[in-house]
Amino acid sequence: MLYYLFVFVLRPYFSPFNVFRYITVRTAVASLTAMILSIVLEPWVVNRLREMQVKQFIRAEGPQRHQVKAGTPTMGGVLIVAAIAVPTLLWADLRNGYAMLALGATIAFGIIGFIDDYNKVVRRRNLGLTPKAKFTYQVLTCVAVGAILLALQQRGLYSTQLSVPFFKRLHPDLVIRPLLTHHIIWLLAFIPFVLFLVLVIVGCSNAVNLTDGLDGLAIGCTLVASGALTVLTYVASNARFSEYLDMQHIPDAGELTIFCGSLLGASLGFLWYNAHPAELFMGDVGSLAIGGAIGTVAVIIKQEILLISIGGVFVLEALSVILQVASFKLTGKRIFRMAPLHHHFELLGWSESKIIVRFWIAAFVFALFSLTTLKLR
Repeated sequence: MLYYLFVFVLRPYFSPFNVFRYITVRTAVASLTAMILSIVLEPWVVNRLREMQVKQFIRAEGPQRHQVKAGTPTMGGVLIVAAIAVPTLLWADLRNGYAMLALGATIAFGIIGFIDDYNKVVRRRNLGLTPKAKFTYQVLTCVAVGAILLALQQRGLYSTQLSVPFFKRLHPDLVIRPLLTHHIIWLLAFIPFVLFLVLVIVGCSNAVNLTDGLDGLAIGCTLVASGALTVLTYVASNARFSEYLDMQHIPDAGELTIFCGSLLGASLGFLWYNAHPAELFMGDVGSLAIGGAIGTVAVIIKQEILLISIGGVFVLEALSVILQVASFKLTGKRIFRMAPLHHHFELLGWSESKIIVRFWIAAFVFALFSLTTLKLR
């Protein structure tokens, strides 16, 4: 909105507004807008949530030190989603399909998380949505994202080919092309693409959700991952940089940089109050939305495989749960003292602050490695 005002309406009368044509400037401004919105509005949100008795429930089977956090306001992720949406709508070109797709997916996953939190916290149903219902809603969102991306592919704006780090000539296509010629079974050609989308986006959403167990842990790792994605989206949109770094060029992905900048700013602002000891928890509305946003951006810029490194901490947390469950079902023994992984270190005697900072460091190392792979291609 402000993008149109400054560039198309006011620029002819005041030439310095021409600076808002540049993606880098609008990304920086969007980040600042998101951060300021979060910091300014969070005290009001905290007070409102307290008045509404929207408080965190702490599981009895978790580390006992967490019981002191019972009663802390939760569902602060509503503010995160708003702090992403408002700057994106203000500073991005709203005609850009990629930015609107990423924003739409974020809001959709946020709604799923909101329903889950509402059932748990407001209606006092401890388990919220059933796993089957939550997964179904997430899959339906991914199918909608996939349908839009396939429509963009038909216009030559998207590719279903994968980019594999370290292998320049390996670009497997997730659409089975020979089946497209058969009118009856052509829909089967898109099944691998949709399944892969579900794996990436739903997996990322739930991985962030599992990581959100300590004060500032998930949002700090989000801050690092969103910073890496901001760089990657800008590189993908720039013809010179993408060619030099052998990265798939996606011209319209430039506006997606503004979305990523908004995610970065919203993370910074939320961390101000979510840092240990947290005054506000994000809840599922925040963690599912953030994971959905990160996964959707990775799919759009064709960095799905590199996402394993970009969100390295999220991946490790999710893997720890998968391995723990598989080991217990197969052998009756547990690999970790408790899953997700951060609880394992808690039970080893590490302080909460030490775990958080060390996981942040690991997230930073993973992100640096992700950016390094661009030159190693």
